[in-house]
Amino acid sequence: MMKLRNTLKIFACALPLLAGQALADAVSIDALAVGGATMRDNQLGEIRDVLRGGRGGYLDFGFNYMPLVSQTPLKSEYGEHDGFAFRHHMAGFGAGEISKNNYLGFLLWFERSGWDGEDFVLFPYYNDFSAVRSVTTWGFSYTQSAMDLTVAAGMQHQNVEHVGDIYPDENDSLLYSWAHLRWGHTSVQGSFHRTDWRSLRISMDLESREVYGGRRSGPLTYLPNLEVALYNGGDDGDDSVRVTWEQNLIAQRLYGEVSFDFPSREFHSAALKYYPDPSRMIGFEATCLRRNVRSGAADLLWGGAIDLLFVRIGYNSAYEYNHLYRAKGTFIAEFKFSMATIDGFLFSRGAPRSAPMETMKLDKKNKDNWPKDDGKIHLDQATGSAPKTLEAKGVRYEKTTYGGGAK
Repeated sequence: MMKLRNTLKIFACALPLLAGQALADAVSIDALAVGGATMRDNQLGEIRDVLRGGRGGYLDFGFNYMPLVSQTPLKSEYGEHDGFAFRHHMAGFGAGEISKNNYLGFLLWFERSGWDGEDFVLFPYYNDFSAVRSVTTWGFSYTQSAMDLTVAAGMQHQNVEHVGDIYPDENDSLLYSWAHLRWGHTSVQGSFHRTDWRSLRISMDLESREVYGGRRSGPLTYLPNLEVALYNGGDDGDDSVRVTWEQNLIAQRLYGEVSFDFPSREFHSAALKYYPDPSRMIGFEATCLRRNVRSGAADLLWGGAIDLLFVRIGYNSAYEYNHLYRAKGTFIAEFKFSMATIDGFLFSRGAPRSAPMETMKLDKKNKDNWPKDDGKIHLDQATGSAPKTLEAKGVRYEKTTYGGGAK
């Protein structure tokens, strides 16, 4: 009986890997060829989210892990090759107050990704079919919190470490610039290569979020978050537009998200995301993605993910598919840590509220702002003056035949 139990345990652990082996698709040369543009756009999207507050700090690092070389093979004109699609990333942002309501910040994003014949952390294998690139984004930010205004600008460096002969020719050490402007709920972000624009992102984060001084609940928390991203196709393709709508469905715990591509006017992806707590430190996702081949319902890829504080496990999810070169049919684990902070309160990137214990501190902090009944005069929080009180005038006391009384 003990042997049977052990066998069942081994089978249960191995079943996801076996399923991934049976259904996995090979990574294509075309997907790896556009990996640099994917990395640059992803980093700017994360920077847009972090600069929503314009102050505080952010820390992120992680790497993907797949134990078997046959989970993400590479398909080329020479056949299929066993290896690993990989992604290592880290990011940091910090902003300090230089004077009242004025914050100066610095940010640094780094990602190294591609495909290689061996799994690695620092030193790639660099075989004939490897493609290893890195993208570094840095910049400075300035925030005026009283005006709810943030401006930021910096550079992006794309470095090609090694690209095999089977890939299209690519320049090494490409240099891009970027700029970001946010006022209230609206932000505009652009990326440029020399004098040519590469991307333009216009966002309207209308949802009221407590971590940025908004509402904790109510109708304003159900306003949508909209994004329009324009991409310059250059000499190799036409310009394209992607429109994304994110919507709070239930109490900032259940969200729906859908994206469409133009001018093809085609559905790109949709996701239903559930967070047990609005701080988004734990999340569950169900996603649907349209793949490249336009063949109706057969073209849709269904998947999902479980996102915990230190690990994320996805299967055919839209996020893993887009960031790991269209890897399909395999379980992908990412060991990671990601946390943002504003005014000492912790939350995950993009969350509307702080962590549970931090939310209790925030409630207590707001309650402590009310004047205390300690016999002292306290200034009114709104006007800065002493609170008004009613005072009875013209009342005097005098002796009467029957004792003291008021007249």
